[in-house]
Amino acid sequence: MIAIPSLHAFATIILTVGMFVAFARGRMPPEIVSLLIIALIAVGLYFHPLPHSQPTDGLRLAFSGFGHYALITICSLMIMGRGLVTTGALDPAARLLGRVWKVNHQLGMLVSLLIAFSLSMFVNDTPVLVLLLPIFVQLAANGAMPASKTLMPVNAAVLIGGMATTIGTSTNLLVVSIARDLGMPQMNVFHFTPIVLTAALVALPYLWLVMPRLLPDHSKEPSFEPRRFSALLRVPAGSELHGQTVEQIATRLPAGFAFDGAFSGPIEAGQRLQVSGTHEALEEAMRLLKGQAAPGWVVDRIERKAKANGEDIVVMEMAVTADSRLIGHTLSTSGIADLYSAAVLGVHKPRRALGASPVSGGEAVIGEGDVLLAMGLVGDLQDFARNDALLILDGAREIPRRSKALMALAIMFGSVGCASIGLLPIAISALAGAILMFITGCVKFDRVGRALSAKVIVLVAASIALGQLVLESGAAGWLGETLALGLQHLPAAGVLAMIMLFVTVLTNFASNATAATIGTPIAFSVASELGLPQEPLILAVLFGCNLCYATPIAYQTNLLIMGEGNYTFGDYIRTGVPLVLLMVTTLSILLVFSYGM
Repeated sequence: MIAIPSLHAFATIILTVGMFVAFARGRMPPEIVSLLIIALIAVGLYFHPLPHSQPTDGLRLAFSGFGHYALITICSLMIMGRGLVTTGALDPAARLLGRVWKVNHQLGMLVSLLIAFSLSMFVNDTPVLVLLLPIFVQLAANGAMPASKTLMPVNAAVLIGGMATTIGTSTNLLVVSIARDLGMPQMNVFHFTPIVLTAALVALPYLWLVMPRLLPDHSKEPSFEPRRFSALLRVPAGSELHGQTVEQIATRLPAGFAFDGAFSGPIEAGQRLQVSGTHEALEEAMRLLKGQAAPGWVVDRIERKAKANGEDIVVMEMAVTADSRLIGHTLSTSGIADLYSAAVLGVHKPRRALGASPVSGGEAVIGEGDVLLAMGLVGDLQDFARNDALLILDGAREIPRRSKALMALAIMFGSVGCASIGLLPIAISALAGAILMFITGCVKFDRVGRALSAKVIVLVAASIALGQLVLESGAAGWLGETLALGLQHLPAAGVLAMIMLFVTVLTNFASNATAATIGTPIAFSVASELGLPQEPLILAVLFGCNLCYATPIAYQTNLLIMGEGNYTFGDYIRTGVPLVLLMVTTLSILLVFSYGM
């Protein structure tokens, strides 16, 4: 017979259900819901303390998550992940995808899944997907598989890869930290990696061959074409263009880039070639061909000033208004380089209603409505726009600090390596890595806000507080007894599968962090009630929290791909539910065999 829960346990269950409902309905931002949970715990325990505790103990419990080592570890990993992005350390993997997709679409899909899986084992899921997302959108625009057929499988591969290590996701760290607080031994970084790798081999054929067929083609004609900028590509001494013909380098050109006009014979140093392309294509072409779209002395001046001031170089798009003094000038006669520390890389000329754009001395004359692609420091570009009556069209794009890429990779792998061999705890290793990212300049102090997610911080803090309350109020024990009563006649694999499914349902309709904090102590109690080993049941919770494929609200990466893939709620259910069932079955069987249950 199940006993009636205590008043504190009953209130905790109601609070937990309310948190689930609030997250599922989505009417309030997650951070607001999280702050409300913290406030309700603090106020409730102050006026109605837990047995054998003081009112101030409730305040300490409510705000304990902000000082928890798991939150420090999560923030440190976010900073290191930001360092990999800002230095362009992950760009080689991105460029590899483009080359492989040109060979064969099926091979490209397989390699994409493997790269997404591998990267997410060590880097948080979100920055990995943020890096890969524009690549697949561009590949689709260039004639590869539609984005709606590639983004969801790649997202699933990222989520499965993040499940393979304790540092793969913040949820993994949360489960491991709660398990340690409950008295279990610390799990190292690769503690359960072999189990996940085996399950991934089972899931890979589904992601590669089946899931794309279940997804419709949501491609639609773009409402506008990306701007193409005309530019002069200068060939400096030592450029790889020297001595080659345009035909010889055509295969290396990025999509959206082209040589304009007729060129004959080999390219010579000092030559200026008329080219055109999108913003991204021009940047990639300059990197590949080691050419320059602006005078070398101007670029050198900008780089010296950026280094001296410790600032990043950015690229902005600016529209020429009717009051601009640039109208009627060419780039050569405009005096921009002399007046400002800015370099104009290219000019976009919209289609004119009457006639062609005027030309002076072989260069196009700047007119009203033209768009300039300008490079420099933020303050200098803002001065340029203000003084010459230009309208900044979009936010600045930072140019990756590629000279720091190897340093960022070394810091990341060094931090992970120290934690994986047990040399340092993951919290200390990750914190040391984040500090090194600052010291070496891979991440600037004024960019920390972009690296850290306030939503994640508050959500983790609230989840830790709620998880401790579930344990100390007796709610975990009561739920564990109730769940154990229903599971006592099932075999070990059935117990693991039911716990995993229970947590999976929670993580697909609420927060996976909250599901982790609720599910971990419950699994701990179920193990005690049924006399089963605790570790496989804790891992069942960890795996279940990562099986968030079935709804768009289950994880933030699901929402990231929703717009680009034009997905509907039904697309997630159609492809996600079979994957959830496949993973639950496979992981449950693997846990039984791995722990001899």
